[in-house]
Amino acid sequence: MKSGRMLAFTTILWIVGVLSFAVASSEKRGLGVIKTDHPRDTMLSFMTAMNDYKKGRETDNAELEKRIQDAVRCLNLDDVPFILRQEKGRESAVFLKEVIDRVLILDYSKIPEKSPDEKKPLLSWRLKGTEITLVLVASGERAGEYLFSKDTVFRAKEFYEKVAHLPYLKNSGGGALYQQPWLESAVPGWSRKGFLGLEIWQWLGILGSILLGFVLKSLVRYIVDWINRLASRSGTQWDNRLISAVSAPVGYLAASGFWFVSLHLLRLEGKILSFFTILIQIIFSAVAVWVLYRLTAVLGDYLLLLAKKTESTLDDQLVPLINRTLKIFIVILGVLISIQNLGVNVMSVLAGLGIGGLAFALAAKDMVANLFGSIMILLDRPFQVGDWIKISSVEGMVQEIGFRSTRIRTFYDSVISVPNSELANQKIDNMGQREYRRVVSYLGLTYDTPAEKIEVFMEGIKNIVKANPYTRKDLFHVAFNRFGAHSLDVMLYFFLSVPDWGRELVETQNIYLEILRLAERLNVAFAFPTQSLHVESMPGEKGTPTPKVNARDWKEKAEGFGPGGKFGRPQGSGLFIPPYADSDLQKT
Repeated sequence: MKSGRMLAFTTILWIVGVLSFAVASSEKRGLGVIKTDHPRDTMLSFMTAMNDYKKGRETDNAELEKRIQDAVRCLNLDDVPFILRQEKGRESAVFLKEVIDRVLILDYSKIPEKSPDEKKPLLSWRLKGTEITLVLVASGERAGEYLFSKDTVFRAKEFYEKVAHLPYLKNSGGGALYQQPWLESAVPGWSRKGFLGLEIWQWLGILGSILLGFVLKSLVRYIVDWINRLASRSGTQWDNRLISAVSAPVGYLAASGFWFVSLHLLRLEGKILSFFTILIQIIFSAVAVWVLYRLTAVLGDYLLLLAKKTESTLDDQLVPLINRTLKIFIVILGVLISIQNLGVNVMSVLAGLGIGGLAFALAAKDMVANLFGSIMILLDRPFQVGDWIKISSVEGMVQEIGFRSTRIRTFYDSVISVPNSELANQKIDNMGQREYRRVVSYLGLTYDTPAEKIEVFMEGIKNIVKANPYTRKDLFHVAFNRFGAHSLDVMLYFFLSVPDWGRELVETQNIYLEILRLAERLNVAFAFPTQSLHVESMPGEKGTPTPKVNARDWKEKAEGFGPGGKFGRPQGSGLFIPPYADSDLQKT
């Protein structure tokens, strides 16, 4: 029993020790130190973090210097552009620390923890003798926290300039080791006069930075063109393509970067700073999208070149689709990043779109149907780019398979765009997927052509088909097929093994030309539509008497074509051997 109690007690001590170590470690790492539940917590957290920051700078302790980040967390920076929040927060924190240590010694016990009226929350608290205010955040991610107000953050430098001549109070933290930027101290006195919200030297600096930015743009463009000329000596064209793609926009990237740095050197503040920051962000984002868009075009051309070297045609279809997808993705991503940099919560915007999601879905249902149709076409592969297809009333060569539609170039050289959602539900006759191409033709001979000559003619046609290297030798037919209205019809039925329609036309032509030469050699005449007019007699003349019928003699002739008859040749004259009985074809 005692050993069991001892084991339980030891376990409890071990758990308590682990938890204590975890808490101590978390506090050492700065986790959970910043408290903003009420004004006292916020002010204590801010001052403690800034004192640590100052000590870190004095002792060159990098870990303590990072404590300024904790102080920045006590400031409401919602109105500061996202890209400037960190810099603006550090600057405002230093100014506030310098002001507080010059005007009063904080007595934290007098800073309220709750509202005097328990029924109403404490909305704000102002530091005695100053305009430094802590405000309860009402909405957003930090709702319920007490932070230095937005006005306090923006006016921090103004507060400092009013008390900069005052010494630090005894037993205060001694400020935050603020040093005036060298540029402000170097400008002449006349340029420090205010004008339209800024000092004169700042307006002159803005004008100069704009001019220098365009000079830098031209200089960078010249350097890139010079590099492009050097790259043209290489054995490949792709380095030139890459450099040419970025040559135009890279100058604007350098200029916008220079302009952004100038904003900090010129010490702009307030709405003017926000205006120029937003403007530069828009320029930078647009140029960045421009660069990526042009690089995507080069990548698409390179992938298309690789696809042409492969035997498969699937990659030939995927490359344009991937290229278009990347371009759309780059544009959308660029817009979202620009919006995020402007301080707008993109996730909140996207979530807000869910309110109109039903209307959007109804409006975009055709687009989604076409997108899934294109995916099904790529997966099922009923046709490929370059195939000859027939779809209801549309016939032609597939030119491009896109997100929304497939483009078909008809034999009239027009282009028809068919939505992919319709294609996915259509019966598609892919003429380009044929292994063999069938040819059926009827050759009409004149009625005076002897039977033996017809057999010889068919034998010659069979040999023509055998001699052509593109015909299918195991399946073709040549046969006297029917008695036509004005001709004796010989059917020619064969298959060609050719890759495309053009070769099919040429090889069919070659066979027909050979048949014409054969007919000329055999003196076989082709029939054309005719009508025979039989005249019994002319006016004033007697008609030709009808010969008497010798029924017995005609019957004997008819019986001569029966079994064992002397006139009959039921297997032909032996002048024509059908393809299925030809020994040469049987070997193949």
